[in-house]
Amino acid sequence: MRIGNATSPTQFVLLGLLNQTEVHTFFLAMILLAFVTALAGNTLLLFLIQVDSSLHTPMYFFLSHLAFMDICQTLIIVPKMSADFLTPGNPISPAGCGTQIFLTLTIGGAECLLLAVMAYDRYVAICNPLKYSILLSQRICLSLAGGVWIGASGDALIHTVYTMYLPYCGSKAIDHFFCESPALLKLSCSDISLHETLVFVSGIVLLLIPSSIILASYTCILSTVLKMKSTKGQQKALATCSSHMTVVGLFYGAAIFMYMRPSAYHSPEQDKIVALFYTIVTPVLNPLIYSLRNRDVLGALRNLAGKYRVIQKN
Repeated sequence: MRIGNATSPTQFVLLGLLNQTEVHTFFLAMILLAFVTALAGNTLLLFLIQVDSSLHTPMYFFLSHLAFMDICQTLIIVPKMSADFLTPGNPISPAGCGTQIFLTLTIGGAECLLLAVMAYDRYVAICNPLKYSILLSQRICLSLAGGVWIGASGDALIHTVYTMYLPYCGSKAIDHFFCESPALLKLSCSDISLHETLVFVSGIVLLLIPSSIILASYTCILSTVLKMKSTKGQQKALATCSSHMTVVGLFYGAAIFMYMRPSAYHSPEQDKIVALFYTIVTPVLNPLIYSLRNRDVLGALRNLAGKYRVIQKN
């Protein structure tokens, strides 16, 4: 990778989330707490889905992928971020920076697509229950999951290659707490208008199209629910969707605010706060939302706790 018209860089420096050193300890403690909570919550959710046969359904198959994405997201960002809190000015190599960009974009893009697939799952379950096993067979579920990962990684690869092969000049200090493409591009000394086009296309593919699928799915679901004669049936149908709708609102709200605004409206401080929300806060909240508001997951947790007590007694 060429930087400027002189030498290639051996490293970048991440400036981190905050510049006030006196609050570093407090924020480091909060971030580590969020890190442990996200890892524990999502790992437990993954474990429950694997060991409890009642959760071996398409809905929980996709949820297991969401939990895996959240685990990956925190592992990609928090360890390096914590090290930078403890010793500011830690360098990161161009290869390390490019890897972080690729992985974070892959996980973020995959989550966008996966949430649309999960909305389709709820649509089929409520609006076409008799065809559920056909429309979401094991083969189709595996194909959908594979498409999510392949599509997201392909988009991430394009952005990463473009970003890392641009010439950079002057400062090598990235005003962010992880290597994010927009923050790194601010250091480039070349025309980055192609990046605006790439972001626009990615926004359509990864944000607008999936959000349209989600909106259409839930419009059909709401129409079907309103036609139900049983109040209990309505409540049960809405209950199965409430967790997913909450997660969609949190993730898509932050992602659209971050990536669909014109570049003139971006500020480093605002971008870092929004990025903190969808990369660290959301992975903490997702398992809580799906466990506290989901009878199946709570039932699986109680079954696991019961088996553990039996083993202890024996």
